Amino acid sequence: MIWIPGGTFTMGSDRFYPEEAPTRRVAVDGFWIDPAPVTNRQFAGFVAATGHRTMAEIAPDPRDYPGMSPDMAHPGSVVFHRPAAPVGMGDVTQWWRFELGADWRHPAGPSSDLDTLELWNHPVVHIAHGDAVAYARWAGKDLPTEAEFEFAAQGGIDGRDYAWGDELAPDGAMLANYWQGRFPFDNQLLDGWERTSPVGTFPPNGYGLSDMIGNVWEWTRDWWSSPSDLVRSCCTISNPRGARLRDSFDPAQPGRRIGRKVLKGGSHLCAANYCQRYRPAARHPETVDTSTSHIGFRCVVRAT
Repeated sequence: MIWIPGGTFTMGSDRFYPEEAPTRRVAVDGFWIDPAPVTNRQFAGFVAATGHRTMAEIAPDPRDYPGMSPDMAHPGSVVFHRPAAPVGMGDVTQWWRFELGADWRHPAGPSSDLDTLELWNHPVVHIAHGDAVAYARWAGKDLPTEAEFEFAAQGGIDGRDYAWGDELAPDGAMLANYWQGRFPFDNQLLDGWERTSPVGTFPPNGYGLSDMIGNVWEWTRDWWSSPSDLVRSCCTISNPRGARLRDSFDPAQPGRRIGRKVLKGGSHLCAANYCQRYRPAARHPETVDTSTSHIGFRCVVRAT
């Protein structure tokens, strides 16, 4: 792990999406953090030692999901499929598909596997929040808070848009795994990768951390908070720990009382025309029971 000294930084952004605002001064204590997302090889070691079954490998209980079709009561996860032609951007089912049999061992669907795709050094995906927590506890670690992740992602450069400065591709250099071209059908692959990439493929940031933006979204321990809960203050906020469970529920789905955690870092599916969240300040809410082909995690250990 890599030691991140404590410090004060500008958290959030007023220049991109409303959920990132307002900017505020935040202080975090020093902590250790994994240099890269947890890989398939590392996660396999955890599974071998504990027998853990991920949420994607367990059939959902219809009682937890009123109205769910009985045909969906089987293990599976959500997989990205690139359309062959332009599609309407308002319907994510044009590129996201729940696939029975998709899980961390079968990341591109039930017929795929880690050996054939040579994915052992890629970030593990199809990981629900509870799976990430289980791994962290087994390893004697924890998930980072949103503030810890953002501070580490900045790499010691305060207030810049990206992990290396204010230009996404300086002199045309690809410094992270994100989508080049028109999402979701035209991936120009300027960075060389259609899906995830091996950890450490791209240059580390100023703290020596890889893939803090791009490649896979990463779980944090914080419950999601809406912009109205992020109060601009003249005073520095110390070690924020996120919102409360009940505040994280999606107001657009009042009948679904499932908590949402903060994802950080963006993924290989973030694009200039759709999701410019390959930035330290970017954030996204995700229900804790969700797993997809672009969500992983890394761990921290806090100073005692």
